[in-house]
Amino acid sequence: MEFYTKDNLKAVEAIEQAQRLAFAPVAFQTARSLRDLGILEALDEAGEVGLTTDAICLASGVSDYGVKVLLDMGLSAGLVTWCETEQSYELTRLGYFIQHDGMTRANMDFTADVCYSGLQHLTEAITEGTPAGLKELGSWDTIYEGLSTLPEPAKQSWFNFDHFYSDKAFPKLLEIVFGDSPSTIVDIGGNTGKWAMKCCEHNADVSMTIVDLPQQLAMAKVNAERAGYADRINGVACNMLDPKGELPANANVYWMSQFLDCFSPKEIVSILTRVKAAMSEHSSVYILELFPDRQSHEAGAHSLNATSLYFTCLANGNSRFYRAKDFIELIAEAGLEIEQEIDNIGWGHSLIKCRLPKVSN
Repeated sequence: MEFYTKDNLKAVEAIEQAQRLAFAPVAFQTARSLRDLGILEALDEAGEVGLTTDAICLASGVSDYGVKVLLDMGLSAGLVTWCETEQSYELTRLGYFIQHDGMTRANMDFTADVCYSGLQHLTEAITEGTPAGLKELGSWDTIYEGLSTLPEPAKQSWFNFDHFYSDKAFPKLLEIVFGDSPSTIVDIGGNTGKWAMKCCEHNADVSMTIVDLPQQLAMAKVNAERAGYADRINGVACNMLDPKGELPANANVYWMSQFLDCFSPKEIVSILTRVKAAMSEHSSVYILELFPDRQSHEAGAHSLNATSLYFTCLANGNSRFYRAKDFIELIAEAGLEIEQEIDNIGWGHSLIKCRLPKVSN
C-alpha cells in the first residue's frame, strides 16, 4: 500500500500525534456529542457569523458548562474555531463533514454503537483467536447469528453501515451482472435480501435464490413479500461454515457481496470450492469485496484497516478485509479462474468475475 511506505513525521510531530492518539476516544465521543446534542447544527446554521456560548445554549438546550467543556475539546479536535474579538465559535470544514457527511455518520455510529465497548477486548481477541468483544452485544458464537436480534441502536447502525457501502455500488453492479442476461442468480450471504430485490427490480425475468442462515432468511422473506417479489426470491438455509453444506446447482450467476471477508482464509477456500462444485461450464461467479491496497485515497485504506479489527474483536475472530494479492491467491487455491477485475466501484469496491478453468484438449 503506497500510503504507508514512508515515515514522514518529524520527532516533534510524532510526539504530538502520539498525544492525539492517546486521547482519540475522547475526541471521538466529543464529536458525537456535539453532533447529537445539536451544537454542530446550530453552528452550521449560523455560518461565518458564528455563535457565542449563550446563543449556542439557547439553540441547543445544552447547559453553559456542557457547551464550554465540549467546545474546548472541539477546538483541540479541529471541529470549531474561536474568535477572541467576538467571543464566538465557528464551524470548521471538519466539523461540517461530521455534521453532514453520510459516510462519516455511518462509520461513527457503527464504531460507537457496535464496536466501541467490544474493542476493549481486542488484546484478548488477538490472543485467543475468538471474537472476545462480542459478549458486549450478546451471547452468540459469531455476530452473524445475532444480527436479527442485536440490541438497538447497534442493530440499526450495523445495517446502516453495511448498506451504505453496498448501495452506492448497486447501479454499476447491476449493469455489469445483467450484461450477460442471467435468468438465475444465487445470492450467497444475501442477508436482508436487498441485492436480490434490486435484481428483481432491474430485471423482470430473473429468479433469485438467497443462501444464508435461517435468521437472515426470515428477514429477507419478509422484505421480499413487502416488495412484491416473494414469487421470484427463494431461500435456502445453509451455514457456510459447514463444509458439507451444498449450494443450488447450475445457476447462471453465483453472487457474493462483502461476504467472503467474513471468513478465514481456510474457510474462504472451502466456500469457493463448494461454489465451484455447484457451477456448470456456463456459470459465472461474482465476488464484490473491499481491498485496502486498492483504495484511491488513504482514508479508504484507513477505514478498511480499522473495520478489519471489528471482524477480529466482534464478528468472528478470524477474518478481515484482505489485501487483493492475498485474496486472489485464495481464489486460485479453490480452483477458479479469474476472468475480469474491476476496481473503484461505488465507495472503493472491487468486483472479481470468475469461471471454471478452461479444459485443455
